[in-house]
Amino acid sequence: MGIVSGIVVFLIIWWLVLFMVLPFGVRREEAPEPGHDPGAPKPLRIGRKMLITTGITCVLFAGYWAVVHFDLITLRPPGS
Repeated sequence: MGIVSGIVVFLIIWWLVLFMVLPFGVRREEAPEPGHDPGAPKPLRIGRKMLITTGITCVLFAGYWAVVHFDLITLRPPGS
């Protein structure tokens, strides 16, 4: 695996994990201000969620790298 393909795989995993992490901890405002939608969520703390996403992605990418680097799973037929 080259550096460019590694970066691409990391970014794809990062975006997938971000979309999985975004809904965690979302709560509605208890008493919304007049003119605000009553179903609008409280502030999301997106920076914290991006850090959590990066940590999870690093762990998943390390597993992916190990599988590719050490040929733990191969699609080649046996003996070739």
